[in-house]
Amino acid sequence: MRFLNDETPSHELTYDDVFLVPTRTSVESRFDVDLAGLDGTGTTIPIVVSNMTAVAGRRMAETVARRGGLVVLPQDVDPTAVAHIVSWVKDRDTVWDTPLVLTPGDAVVDALNLIGKRAHGAAVVVDDDGKPVGIVREETCSGVDRFTRLGEVAEPPLVTLPVDTPPRKVFDELHSRGGSLALGLDQAGRLAGVLTPVAALRAELYTPAVDRHGRLRVAAAIGVNGDVATKARSLLDAGIDVLVVDTAHGHQDKMRSALQAVRSVSPEVPVVAGNVVTAEGTRDLVEAGADVVKVGVGPGAMCTTRMMTGVGRPQFSAVAECARTARELGAHVWADGGVRHPRDVALALAAGASAVMVGSWFAGTYESPGDLRYDEHGRPYKESFGMASKRAVGARTSGESPFDQARKALFEEGISSSRMALDPKAPGVEDLLDTICSGLRSACTYSGARNLSEFAERAVVGVQSTAGFAEGHPTPYGW
Repeated sequence: MRFLNDETPSHELTYDDVFLVPTRTSVESRFDVDLAGLDGTGTTIPIVVSNMTAVAGRRMAETVARRGGLVVLPQDVDPTAVAHIVSWVKDRDTVWDTPLVLTPGDAVVDALNLIGKRAHGAAVVVDDDGKPVGIVREETCSGVDRFTRLGEVAEPPLVTLPVDTPPRKVFDELHSRGGSLALGLDQAGRLAGVLTPVAALRAELYTPAVDRHGRLRVAAAIGVNGDVATKARSLLDAGIDVLVVDTAHGHQDKMRSALQAVRSVSPEVPVVAGNVVTAEGTRDLVEAGADVVKVGVGPGAMCTTRMMTGVGRPQFSAVAECARTARELGAHVWADGGVRHPRDVALALAAGASAVMVGSWFAGTYESPGDLRYDEHGRPYKESFGMASKRAVGARTSGESPFDQARKALFEEGISSSRMALDPKAPGVEDLLDTICSGLRSACTYSGARNLSEFAERAVVGVQSTAGFAEGHPTPYGW
């Protein structure tokens, strides 16, 4: 990356302060751009879902990995639960989505409670042998008594195919028969997965992030307190593919000690550590054993650190400086926080990040762990909260004495409850991934880059005023 006219700015920059300049290109199509990560974490798109309790769960991990990204399970999750989640994710199909399964004897209310947990919007009714006998959608349940048995209202499946059917053929079958959901069956005729037309299309466009055994990848985080080596070993034994050592202030002696403890158990997976915002912090963590450094203090939507403490740094400048230092040391950085538009992802990668962490933006999707709720106007939303908030700290310290819990409660930072609305045009995390990757691929073509390495090298960045940023906003309803 270089600045337009080689003029290095004299002040710190956020993503809103900068823009990418189009340059001469020989890249003819956005589909010619390879978005695979370069940091050894095995991603095929440079998106990492933040280790936030309101965002990162098993449904999110399965779905994002199937499209090439990575989810980091929060450090608050019990190691035994992490092992179950990792095992579950790695047992998922890399093409077909995991179905929501009910029986003919279940009630309509059971289906309504379940359907909102996945973007494909349907539950499959199966018999005692696991063979599909019907499909239930939200509209199927409309006007029906909530305690009606599903066997009475389920629609017969329209498209059933062997689970090894190529995605393009699945798409063609759904298109020709007017179906909205294909059921994938194993050799015994039992339900093995579901696929919508758009999911079949995505399966041809994205490459899953898989381990050496062809299973979906998943990461997990630990903190810097307690027996770090034992915690790290527990996660590694569970089969995680990336280990993240996480604390709000990563440039501290305790982090260095934690990294040394992690290295003492000889992890064979990439080790990520953070958060920092300076070249010095990046250098210290790399020298202590980090392969990837997380960059960002205070830019997150649920974070109040900058308003509470004044501590932090504008994210674009932080990523650019830390990425430059990491590159000199043979390491990488993840840009953690502050992305609100696809352009921000492109700018973080232009600044040198190998991946971008996304949190609250993904909280308002079907795949986030929270229950689907509706506001007073009937609009769906999920709840989100910061990992240093009262809600998160309370969960993290539940095993401590009442005095210690009360003492720590005095120093909480972050928002405890925020409504993240589901966009009716993009209610699933895959919809957001489509938007991000589309914008990123186009940004690469504008810069003449065929991959992310070339993008970081060729990108030309300019500095703009607030008016310049506002000018870039569309005005579809006039002005």
